[in-house]
Amino acid sequence: MEQVQFNNRITALLGVKYPIVQAGMVWCSGWRLASAVSNAGALGIIGAGSMRPAVLLEHIEKCKKATQNPFAVNVPLLYPDIEKLMQVVVQQGVQIVFTSAGNPDTWTTWLKERGVKVVHVVSSLKFALKAQQAGADAVVGEGFEAGGHNGREETTTFCLIPMLKEKLDIPIIAAGGVYSGRSMLAAFALGAEGVQIGTRFAASVESSAHDHFKQKIWEVEEGQTELVLKKLNPVRMLKNPFYEKVKELETIGASVETLKNLLGKGRSKRGIFQGDLQEGELEIGQIAAMVRKSETAAEIVNQIVEEYIRMKNSL
Repeated sequence: MEQVQFNNRITALLGVKYPIVQAGMVWCSGWRLASAVSNAGALGIIGAGSMRPAVLLEHIEKCKKATQNPFAVNVPLLYPDIEKLMQVVVQQGVQIVFTSAGNPDTWTTWLKERGVKVVHVVSSLKFALKAQQAGADAVVGEGFEAGGHNGREETTTFCLIPMLKEKLDIPIIAAGGVYSGRSMLAAFALGAEGVQIGTRFAASVESSAHDHFKQKIWEVEEGQTELVLKKLNPVRMLKNPFYEKVKELETIGASVETLKNLLGKGRSKRGIFQGDLQEGELEIGQIAAMVRKSETAAEIVNQIVEEYIRMKNSL
């Protein structure tokens, strides 16, 4: 592979060779995936959103043994065991935390006082400015193309990144619909200094997602995902029988309580980790329509970098 130097604020902040971040996805992003991505020169992330503190501790310990390179932990700020998770992160010497789904004021200062670099995930300019004011070192600007929990604004990545670039002083990582070197180059043209990729890594060899879920990703066609559950916490999911039940209730204007009862507990675990394609919540991004095979994390990183160089040279 042709050598290229990615020297920008994101590579310097994260201590990585390539400004590519693997998203911290529930039920997909364990220590195997995170360490494999980090070993390939990008930033692997352990997704703590599906982990209890003891499980997170185990994954951090295994990740530290599996890679000498930097890795991060993603912590959704609405998690009930948030204090215990943060204590585990700090006690284990994790240097980078990606926070999401909550107010960055709550934990950013606490983490930075303990020497942790903080990147906050946002879906709008309003929340990006709040993250910068709270002291975040960078933001992930996530367009509504992305899988999983998302913004109600439905701002696309192509619109969001230049909005953030115009107003922010801190560096931006683009997410949502990013799949390849070509899309990475487009994100950089819009003002990003890094990219975060979820869906392609969710289907990777090292992903802890169930094989049934991975196989389903490879079969997805355009238009087979939708952003739903806006009354609760908006989430982009694959259209399946569970999705149909959600849509039926939303169409008749069901209450928040009714939607909560349908969702219940463990829906995403049931779909992504246990492989129930009928009644599970199958969180995935629009770009799934481009994923067609099983790849290792290293293959994904290398292909993105190679295509980025090729596309940049062709312009």
